[in-house]
Amino acid sequence: MTNAYSFEGILILSLLVICTCAYMRRIPRLRQWFLSERKGFLGVFYKASVIGTRLHIMVALACSLMAFYIMILK
Repeated sequence: MTNAYSFEGILILSLLVICTCAYMRRIPRLRQWFLSERKGFLGVFYKASVIGTRLHIMVALACSLMAFYIMILK
């Protein structure tokens, strides 16, 4: 179980948000409904989707390293 208030928990949460938003960006109806706002609170999800699509190799590597860390080292 990962504590949400630790550094590790924040990394996991941010990776999950980035991966989810990048996936939602590929679905037209969800993109139009959820990722159309570029400013404000919902703008965070738009920016996460841009990070996920532009840096998809780095995000995938970070997800793999975090999974290895949680499953093996922790």
